Amino acid sequence: MASKIEQLIDEIEDYIDNCRPQLLSSTKIIVDKEQIDGLLRELRVKTPEEIKHYQKIISQREEILNEAKAKAEALVNEATAQTNELINEHEIMQRAYAQANEVVTMAGEQAQKILDNATTEANNVRVAAMQYMEDMLSHLEEIIAGATQSAVSNYESLVGSLNHYQEIIQANRSELHPVDELEGEGGGAQAG
Repeated sequence: MASKIEQLIDEIEDYIDNCRPQLLSSTKIIVDKEQIDGLLRELRVKTPEEIKHYQKIISQREEILNEAKAKAEALVNEATAQTNELINEHEIMQRAYAQANEVVTMAGEQAQKILDNATTEANNVRVAAMQYMEDMLSHLEEIIAGATQSAVSNYESLVGSLNHYQEIIQANRSELHPVDELEGEGGGAQAG
């Protein structure tokens, strides 16, 4: 299941893919500023929700860790209780002592293993959640940088086109008045 952030990024990409191309360009598009701003605002709102969601997952992992600790303590207490029962029985005192030590050792090892596994799992979930957020933010940064670069490129292209048209207009205007230029040159020659 995709996260809300991924869905919004997909919407932004779909929006960009569906934008009309700029006149006489195959790589430039026309973007509705309000619509893209709306999508970005919604993304900003959803990002903290996703972070809360992953914090809740981390919190649940901590609960699992606490349960594991409680189970480990219960195992140790049970082992201790069994040890005490075995020691209290007179005929099998030596054997009971050895078995009790074995049970306590096994319980301690098992408790430590449970704690280690729970800690590792909680850390893995936390690292995965942080990596996921880093990946999503990096992807968003790339999209925004691309949109910015496209906007700058479009602006520069527009200015270049306008300058070109201005030069054409100036050339056309000077072609409309070739006589004036000749008279200006001829009048200067007569005066000298």
